Amino acid sequence: MTSGGVTLHVRETPGPQDTPAVYVHGLSGSATNWTDLAALLATRAAGTAVDLPGFGLSRPLASQDYTPAGHADALLCFLAGRGRPVHLLGNSFGGAVALTVAARRPELVRTLTLVSPAMPDLRPDPRRVSDPRLLLALLPLIGKRARAELAAMDPRTRAEQIVRLCFGDPTIAAEHRMAEAAAELAARARLAWAQEAAERTGKAMVAGWLRGESLWSVAARVQAPTLVVWGERDRLVAPRLAGRTAAALRHSRLLVLPGVGHVAQLEAPETVARAVAGMWDAVDAGTWEEPG
Repeated sequence: MTSGGVTLHVRETPGPQDTPAVYVHGLSGSATNWTDLAALLATRAAGTAVDLPGFGLSRPLASQDYTPAGHADALLCFLAGRGRPVHLLGNSFGGAVALTVAARRPELVRTLTLVSPAMPDLRPDPRRVSDPRLLLALLPLIGKRARAELAAMDPRTRAEQIVRLCFGDPTIAAEHRMAEAAAELAARARLAWAQEAAERTGKAMVAGWLRGESLWSVAARVQAPTLVVWGERDRLVAPRLAGRTAAALRHSRLLVLPGVGHVAQLEAPETVARAVAGMWDAVDAGTWEEPG
C-alpha cells in the first residue's frame, strides 16, 4: 500500500472506517503479530497492520534510515496520506515509533495503545533473557558474532527461541502460529535486505539510548488518550518501567497483566482487546480522564 509517498506492505482487516486502527510491530516482528487482536477489534474498527521499512515484506526506504526517528518519519508520511485520525497501536520498538508519531503529529492520532513500548533502559538484566546473545546482538560494536550465530539458526528453532523470550508462558503458543512464524522467518532469510534492516534498527535504538536520546521527554508531549499495557513477565522491557511510562503520559491508564510477557497482543489478545475497546468507548463518551 502506498500512502503519503511511502510504500509499506500491510495486512488489512475489514471493519468500520470511521476511525481505523493502525498496528505497528516490534523489532523482531511484522504485521502478523497483530492478526489475532485486529480480528477481535474488527467489529469496532478496520485494521491496517504495517510492516515497517525493511521488515516483513516491506522494502527499505531509499534513505536507508533505520533510526527510530527514520521509522517514525516513514509512518508519519504513511498516516498523513490516509487523511484521517487513527487509533494507533504499537508493541515494543513499534511502541516507541508510535509514541514518537503521536508526539509529533497529534492530529493524526485519536488514541494510542502501547504494549510494552521499548522505553530507554540502561540497566537490562541478561539473566531475564533466554539467550544472552539476543542482548549482545543489539550492541553496536561487539554484537557481530552474536548476530551471525542467531542468523545461522534454522527458522523453527529461531521461532521457538523468540517465543521463549517474548511469552510469559511459551507453552500456550498455538502450533499453527509457530508454523506461520517459522515460515515467515524462512521467507525473510531470502530477502537481501532483511538481516541488515533488523541489525541496523536494533543498533540505532540502543545507540540512541547510549547518547542520551530519551523517549521520556517525547512521552511528555503526547496529547492522545493512551492505554499502556505491560506483561508482568516481560523479559525484554522491564516491568519496573510500566508505572514510569504511564506517569510520563498525561492522559494515560496502565494495565499490567500477570503471567504475560512482552507481546500481550499475542499472548492475551482477548484481554487486550477488551481493554482497547473500553478505552475507545471511554474516549468517545468523554470519560477517559475520569478516575478508574
